[in-house]
Amino acid sequence: MALFLSENDVRQLLTMEMALAGVESAHRDLALGQALDTPRQRSRLPQTTLHILQGALPAQGVLGYKAYTSNRSGNRFLVHLFDAASGKLRAVLEADYLGMMRTGAASGVATRWLARPDSRVAGVFGAGWQAEGHVRALCAALPLERVKVFSRSADKLAEFCACLSAATGVAVEAAASAEATVRDSDIVGTVTTAAKPLFEAEWLAEGTHINGAGSNALIRQEVSEAAIRRCRVVAVDTVPTALAEAGDLLPLLEKGRLQPRQLVELGDIIIGRQRGRQETSDITLFESQGMAIQDLAVAVRVVAAAEAAGIGREWGAGSPLTEV
Repeated sequence: MALFLSENDVRQLLTMEMALAGVESAHRDLALGQALDTPRQRSRLPQTTLHILQGALPAQGVLGYKAYTSNRSGNRFLVHLFDAASGKLRAVLEADYLGMMRTGAASGVATRWLARPDSRVAGVFGAGWQAEGHVRALCAALPLERVKVFSRSADKLAEFCACLSAATGVAVEAAASAEATVRDSDIVGTVTTAAKPLFEAEWLAEGTHINGAGSNALIRQEVSEAAIRRCRVVAVDTVPTALAEAGDLLPLLEKGRLQPRQLVELGDIIIGRQRGRQETSDITLFESQGMAIQDLAVAVRVVAAAEAAGIGREWGAGSPLTEV
């Protein structure tokens, strides 16, 4: 019988360190030719859109997909995990929390590999659901001392900062302005749905690392052309996904000011095939669009933890869910 894990089950089991380990393993496997990832596909109706990401991690014994619907009432996420050898369904996971944690973990992994090791201050744009994972991941990736957060939703910002300070043990503070968010920050993260750039290129200090995590559609842009032109390294999940979805990069690609061959896949940096940061003064950028194999690698770890702890319910074909 397959295992079913609810949102509450996943919250009980999944840690940020687990998510960081899973995401890094997925990028490493892909770079070594031990993974397959199919970019996001969408079926659109006037009211609702279905999104599907699928992939395989044969070295980790699984293949599967994440499917989610989005409409005005919200998003609903499920990960289906299959055994790579037998093809049998291994687990179904409700994946809203899982997705938030793995999205943050992608930026966390990139930060470990691209930011200066002595980075101590981060500036983050956004105080929503995905921004929570982003802040958690940055604090887990490096020994930060301070995180500045800027959001248009000022009424929610104080609560967001208080909750994340308590959760991470790092001083998470409200920033007074976009400029204050970027100035004197070693790491800058963008986790919004903005259609226009969030900050000026000249605000970036030498040696800054940028995580662009919100521009996963061509109508979105968080990082300006001028800021990207200052980056010595432009890293991505995968080049095909970035070319299809990275709204930050599209203007430069269309104008020929950035070539696809200049994009560096994060996995290639992890295995040493490509160089990441070369000088302390380099400005680096990671553009995160998300991949199925990230979800699958995290799900594998959650399922293993659930099996060890006896958490979850059976998912039986044609039968109701029953407690394990």
